[in-house]
Amino acid sequence: MSLITISYSMGTDGRSIARRVADNLNLELFDDPKIQEILVSLGIRTEDIKELDEKEPGFFDRLLSRKPDIYSRCLDSAVYSVAQKGDGVIVGHGSQTLLQDFGCALHVLINNNVEHRIRCLMEQEGMKREVAEKVIRKSDSTLKGFFRFAYQREWDDPTIYDMVINTEKMGNETAASLIIEAARSQEMQACSLTALDSMKRLSLGKKIEAELIKNDIYLHNLNIDVLENGVVDITGTALTSERKSRVFRIVKNMPEVSDVRLSVYLRSTSW
Repeated sequence: MSLITISYSMGTDGRSIARRVADNLNLELFDDPKIQEILVSLGIRTEDIKELDEKEPGFFDRLLSRKPDIYSRCLDSAVYSVAQKGDGVIVGHGSQTLLQDFGCALHVLINNNVEHRIRCLMEQEGMKREVAEKVIRKSDSTLKGFFRFAYQREWDDPTIYDMVINTEKMGNETAASLIIEAARSQEMQACSLTALDSMKRLSLGKKIEAELIKNDIYLHNLNIDVLENGVVDITGTALTSERKSRVFRIVKNMPEVSDVRLSVYLRSTSW
């Protein structure tokens, strides 16, 4: 089994390296189009995906719409659903943080200095320098903003990666070879069924959270634990009996949920 997350900054040709790694190891590549397919299967509309880029929601987005929260949780669920397969190459999408404690995963960052990335973009896309610089600065800002919002981490923090590769000093083939060699190591090949089951339960937990938010259920007073065999344990407080019943019905009707254990108490203060 080989599960690899590859994160890269614009101008490093990271997508090409991810494809080389996936093809060489005969693994499925979970890039933007593939992750979007999974999001659609989780109930996110295609038109919403086009609107919901990986960017930090502004003040009014947070105030007037819960879409960013729904999207973020569905994205997390998609990553966990891939991880429960035990193998694959996931490109970005917060996978390096979501799977940080998943011992089966190898986390790789491909990042170069800005000047080199600008030159690469100019050569690859035929851009003028000022355009390439503007595109890269915007891409970096958007990516870092989303990462802070969704995971409260710095995207380029080297401590969340197992390998940090500077392709300015080596070609794509060498970079891919290093990742492949590491993925084939005995340490990375060992993956327990317990770890895979944990990813399955985490994936379902995020699906449940997204579904509750879609139905105007706030989560800050609820604690959701997915146990074995699709059993869901929900504890916390609710404002009314009707809302408490709605939480139960919404979760119980989800296909992967076998049973719901509800310990939610009524309270007198507003949600």
